[in-house]
Amino acid sequence: MSIQIYGIPNCGTCKKAFKWLQENGVDYEFINTKETPPTREMIKNWVKSLGSAPMRNTSGQSYRALGDEKKTWTDEQWIEAFTKDAMLLKRPLFLKDGTAVLVGFKDKDEVVRQKLGL
Repeated sequence: MSIQIYGIPNCGTCKKAFKWLQENGVDYEFINTKETPPTREMIKNWVKSLGSAPMRNTSGQSYRALGDEKKTWTDEQWIEAFTKDAMLLKRPLFLKDGTAVLVGFKDKDEVVRQKLGL
């Protein structure tokens, strides 16, 4: 089983996820989206798995800087926006065996375990 986490190292929610994974003995690979932004194809697959709404970092400056038209955007428009600015992506984003399975880190332990296949 391969778990990858996309995010940024100074993100509090990412740090919380890293700590939980370490405490639970889960190996993972961290990908810093500032240094290695995801490709359009990757984002398209993530949106296919999770939907664009849960992937939106609605508390970030990049999101707030978008106009009101963002409320009516299609998944395709969100894919384009995520591709141009990875800071629009909610963090952390978890992949299991190459498939996006979880975004954010607010779920209960059992939900996280189920989604990560633990």
